[in-house]
Amino acid sequence: MSVFAELATEAGRPVARVDGRAIRAVSHGISGAVGEPVPGLVLLLDTYELLEPVDEWLRETYLPSLPADTLVVIAGRNPPGPSWLTDPGWRSLLAVVPLRNLAPAESREFLAARGVPDDRQEAAVAFTHGHPFALALVAGANLPLRPEQEPDLVRALLSRFVDQVPGPRHRAALETAAHLRVTTEELLADTLGGDDVPQLFDWLRGLPFVERGRHGLYPHDLAREVLDADLRWRNPDGYRRLHRASREALIDRARRTQGAAQREAFYDVLYLHRTSPVLGAHYRWETLGQATAGPLTARDWGPIRAMVERHEGADSARIATHWYERQPAAFSAYHDADGVLFGFDATLDLHEAGEADIAADPATRAAVEVARRYGPTRAGEEMIYHRYFLGRDTYQDVSSATNLFATGCCRHWLTRTRLAWSFVAVADPEAYDDLLTHMNLRAQPEAAFTVGGRRYGVYTHDWRAEPLLTWYELMAGRELGDGAPAASTADTPALVVLSQPEFRTAVRRALRDYTRDDALAANPLSRSRVAVEASGGLRAVLRDAADALRANPRDEKLFRAVHRTYLEPAATQELAAARLELPFSTYRAHLTSGIERIAEWLWRREISGIE
Repeated sequence: MSVFAELATEAGRPVARVDGRAIRAVSHGISGAVGEPVPGLVLLLDTYELLEPVDEWLRETYLPSLPADTLVVIAGRNPPGPSWLTDPGWRSLLAVVPLRNLAPAESREFLAARGVPDDRQEAAVAFTHGHPFALALVAGANLPLRPEQEPDLVRALLSRFVDQVPGPRHRAALETAAHLRVTTEELLADTLGGDDVPQLFDWLRGLPFVERGRHGLYPHDLAREVLDADLRWRNPDGYRRLHRASREALIDRARRTQGAAQREAFYDVLYLHRTSPVLGAHYRWETLGQATAGPLTARDWGPIRAMVERHEGADSARIATHWYERQPAAFSAYHDADGVLFGFDATLDLHEAGEADIAADPATRAAVEVARRYGPTRAGEEMIYHRYFLGRDTYQDVSSATNLFATGCCRHWLTRTRLAWSFVAVADPEAYDDLLTHMNLRAQPEAAFTVGGRRYGVYTHDWRAEPLLTWYELMAGRELGDGAPAASTADTPALVVLSQPEFRTAVRRALRDYTRDDALAANPLSRSRVAVEASGGLRAVLRDAADALRANPRDEKLFRAVHRTYLEPAATQELAAARLELPFSTYRAHLTSGIERIAEWLWRREISGIE
């Protein structure tokens, strides 16, 4: 594009250059970058694949509004879409010029401009065959080349370039940047650790194929693909470690941030799935982050109700209105970067809904019956229903709307610490089965429902039977291709979901059996969330609960009673009281209070994962 700009300037024509990497793909971003069009304008649109979200607007509205003598040059990785080629008006004006590798003379001129000595240029030209990106890497890496080598060109160049970095930490930083959607200094520190992160980040920023964007650094698409694939092939264990470290850092960020920062973190988490053969087909990776979800405004509801009625009918629109009137905060509106409403979702809090409201919707009525039948919610637990999601023009087809819905679901699942059940309704279960099964949601025919003559499928997840940490590990493996939907948690014993009275009884029995391995293994508490998520199992979590009594000096006496009775028991309770130098009635009171406090501490962990 620089050459086009120079030629236009030499011809005395005004030039406007717009790079898709430098602006958001919105109409005002492009028109603002161009400014007021003038006669004779040469408009250069670079990295057009990132501007494709506004392709129709450019073709139908903006470009026809420019002066008649405007010359437009579009450069991108993808060929023009069918609408450019089939429109009679554009077909007569359009000239498509596929870019080939540079000719030898052009390659030498390119290398000379980059400062490559004459005695190295011929070898470089012969090795790269004029591939522009390969030439750029050769010029930046100072590599000794032999023309007789014929490997996969860019892979070989990148692999050899990585071998030339200052050290293994620089190599790790480069591989991290290739794996993540965008890399900031903070995220690099969270993933790699170490005091040298600022220097590594500065080094990354200076590489010829690393770009700077609004949210951080990102490598050229081709460099990213090859670097990531090369590490995965060359060092599978190292690739898994990088993936898990990246995932942990991003999930931690998603859970401790709010607003725009949290939204970007969820986009980053979703991006880790991009190589999955299942998830890769269900998201629009190129538009990730270009639209937002937020609370509905007063003017949003009318268009949203119309969207529901258009795609699902009047009965569904009536039900949506019912829920909007009862739980307006459950609804999120989707807006593009221009602020135009293009979709929405609704995630209902069924644990807060009254019986009459639940009965008014066939979907929620069936969901509550399923939960009651297979695992009733306990006091303090939450049950949510992803009841609606759709795009104005795309409904539930793959689009920016499905991107936002996916990140919204993840936000609920990762941040609701008391979540018991989640339900997802889809209009076309066959289209979504591979995706939702991959995410370990189970098709539940008993929750399926009919509204307006259409049958909807429903997928469920009991987060007590498969807690969040277990799900994390499963999804991490599936992202890497280490696990398939068939290898679900059904292969391991299911977690038990105890009522609070049952839980307290199990705690008392576990304390009595604290020193007996066989009895602890048979205790239902050993298969509850609180024990499964604990490092060391049931005995360890019982000890943690008892030790928690010592946090308050006033409760030390309760700990001593529990300790002498169960953890390091005396032969009899009478002997335990004597060793504590307490009257037996006082000892029993301390022991009873200690058991109750331990049961309460464990119950809080069971319900919410916090102490």
